[in-house]
Amino acid sequence: MNESPKFAVIGGGSWATAIAKMLCVNQAEICWYMRNQNAIDHIKTEKHNPNYLSSVEFDTKKLKLTTDINEAVSYADILIFAIPSAFLNTELEKLTESLNDKVIFSAIKGIVPETFLIVGEHFHKQYDIPYENIGVITGPCHAEEVALERLSYLTIACADASKAKIVAKNLNSNYIKTKISDDIIGTEYAAMLKNIYAIAAGMAHGLGYGDNFQALLMSNAIREMKKFIRKVHKMKRNINDSAYLGDLLVTGYSVFSRNRMFGNMIGKGYTVKSAMMEMSMVAEGYYAVKSAYKLNQDYGAKTPIIDAVYEILYEGKEPKKVFKKLTDKLD
Repeated sequence: MNESPKFAVIGGGSWATAIAKMLCVNQAEICWYMRNQNAIDHIKTEKHNPNYLSSVEFDTKKLKLTTDINEAVSYADILIFAIPSAFLNTELEKLTESLNDKVIFSAIKGIVPETFLIVGEHFHKQYDIPYENIGVITGPCHAEEVALERLSYLTIACADASKAKIVAKNLNSNYIKTKISDDIIGTEYAAMLKNIYAIAAGMAHGLGYGDNFQALLMSNAIREMKKFIRKVHKMKRNINDSAYLGDLLVTGYSVFSRNRMFGNMIGKGYTVKSAMMEMSMVAEGYYAVKSAYKLNQDYGAKTPIIDAVYEILYEGKEPKKVFKKLTDKLD
């Protein structure tokens, strides 16, 4: 493909804002689609997103802002989707432009609820996009630390290494280090699963469990993740690489983790509805746990942590009792 492709970012949240910031370091212009016209007007005049990562100041000459997803698709060679998985299908229903000649990278960490597919599989099966034109952008990396320009690491996965290298090059900077991978399925499932484990970590904290148990929980979580991903897509991978273990740890422990925050609130006694109302951002793990639990009915991996989080969030079981049982299943 073209060595100097045009990029479009699809989404207006914190991760989309962080990706737009990264791309602007290396691109003369990017297209940025978001639904909120007021946010676009604010960026044009004040040079920052009013709702997310407001400390990030943009050179607006580099931004082609639009509320029309078809304009963004028409503009770009490479589309980076960074919207909550629960809303992806609704946005794609607006498309009249073809995706056939586009390269699509997902920065979404969840499963599409309408199809129970990770984003890459959704584009492949629903839109006939070949896997060599689909990629994944994963961490360990929090948008808030990108805003602060703290040293961060990204893994760019694609079946076509040349496309992964192009995206990696355009996200790279003095504070962003990038590496590539060919494990598109495994890295995307890991990005989804780590949000569930972060909710579990938050629940444990909210219930009063200490650092010793948190360490045990995370060590069990990475082994559980390995079993689940192996069932889904068996290939040679090192589960201790940063795209798997590193992303799990930062999401499970960081104060910036919305999934950990959500779990902490549940552990402290909030209802799911009240916790969601108090948070200004979507906790992807809430939707992911239902999808992962349902998928595992077919795969049959041993997943006591996922099962416990599902029981609390979707069956209304008492967190204290569920975690007491879970502690007997971990080692």
